[in-house]
Amino acid sequence: MHPTHPILDRRRAGILLHVASLPGPYGNGDFSHDAYRFVDFLAEAGFSVWQTLPLGHTHWDGSPYQCLSAHAGNPLLISLDWLVDRGWLDAPLAPRQDAAQWRRDCLALAYQNFLQRAERQQRQELAGFVANHAHWLEDYALFIALRKNFGRIGWRQWPQPLRDREPTALYEARISHAAAIGQYQFEQWLFFTQWQELRRYAREKGVFMYGDMPIFVAGDSADVWARRECFLLDAEGKETVVAGVPPDYFSELGQRWGNPLFNWHCMEQDGFRWWRERMQSQLELFDWVRIDHFRGLEACWEIPAEESSAINGSWVPAPGTALLDSLHRNFERLPLIAEDLGIITPQVEALRDRYAIPGMHVLQFAFDGNPHNPYLPHNHCPNSVAYTGTHDNDTTLAWYESLSPQLQEHVVDYLGRPADPMPQALARCALASCAKLAILPMQDVLNLGAGHRMNTPGTIQGNWSWRFEWNQIDDSATALYGHWLGLYGRRQ
Repeated sequence: MHPTHPILDRRRAGILLHVASLPGPYGNGDFSHDAYRFVDFLAEAGFSVWQTLPLGHTHWDGSPYQCLSAHAGNPLLISLDWLVDRGWLDAPLAPRQDAAQWRRDCLALAYQNFLQRAERQQRQELAGFVANHAHWLEDYALFIALRKNFGRIGWRQWPQPLRDREPTALYEARISHAAAIGQYQFEQWLFFTQWQELRRYAREKGVFMYGDMPIFVAGDSADVWARRECFLLDAEGKETVVAGVPPDYFSELGQRWGNPLFNWHCMEQDGFRWWRERMQSQLELFDWVRIDHFRGLEACWEIPAEESSAINGSWVPAPGTALLDSLHRNFERLPLIAEDLGIITPQVEALRDRYAIPGMHVLQFAFDGNPHNPYLPHNHCPNSVAYTGTHDNDTTLAWYESLSPQLQEHVVDYLGRPADPMPQALARCALASCAKLAILPMQDVLNLGAGHRMNTPGTIQGNWSWRFEWNQIDDSATALYGHWLGLYGRRQ
């Protein structure tokens, strides 16, 4: 048995909010002043945990679960105001309709100004960052430079010498794209520097950062391009089998995610070095790391690549015990949480419990009429995290309003016919749970209904763009949650 992390030494509560969902004037939330203001709001109300979605460099669809790198941060989260404060931007360029491209142009200008204006210490800090992160940063920066050069097409469509990483082709590419590589390394330094400043501020306010690590990586990513041997691919780098989940609560056809599956035999040969490096990157960012789709460490749903849905797949064992043993040998403490939703077998539970990793209880999944449903509060355990819903659920108010009158009556009956309306009634239920950590999506804290969902699983349009506004928060909400956090022993 491995010890639990000190974050679960007492009852706590937090809010789930992606950084990109913060308010602000520049197209998406970022590490600017609104992020610090959100930390202040958490601390004032008594919350001590900020859970974010993955912070990785996304593709065009903005999904933080399909990123261009398992290590690199999303440049669109970099604070432009921070660059102005340091004199590397005189002022952001005039905003355009394409906010993402506008941000990229601002970062390119900041890099040129940095080259001309940076002090010696700042240049040394950048050089130190590049050296310390070379094991992933060199491949990532070259990958992004080449991807831009080829019109952002996937790496499998690149000229064969670069697709297959022939040494001469890589050497020539690093020379011809040196300027772009320097800029992308600069952007990652900005990302990690700004995030660490925000993280330090949060800790000063008594707030822990709780992140999310997708178990799989995107096929079109620097990781797969640079480490093809770690994945199940054919000679041209194409997936032979892909990841997903069988039919479940979210989809009758299951979910065909399309991620390449791991070549576990290869990974075991070097003691899971790829995973150790990946975990190191996560621990640089977060105090607590949720492993998304934890059950994939016990067995993965393997779908033949030619299948268009996830129905015709099979469970293939994964070496979760060997992997977690290796990680525990290399890190003094692993502050992990398991996203153990979906089809969970006794073997998955045994893997989770072997390392005392807290699991999740989502209240929106609790009310099927079965008193033994593990998500019902009377079935929770202390070493777990209670949620009203997650980023994949609709808001609690919208969920409740979509239920039949009979199911609504069942929910209200279970909750003891509370005076509080939805979603406050379910939020209070989560806070009252014996689970040591309770997490509320920001939409539920703001009492938001239909139209404010973060993501609909199995779809690629209209997701990841939700943002809140400060005028949606009033003093009464801060006071109410502060009272409840104190009442249920969760106030920081």
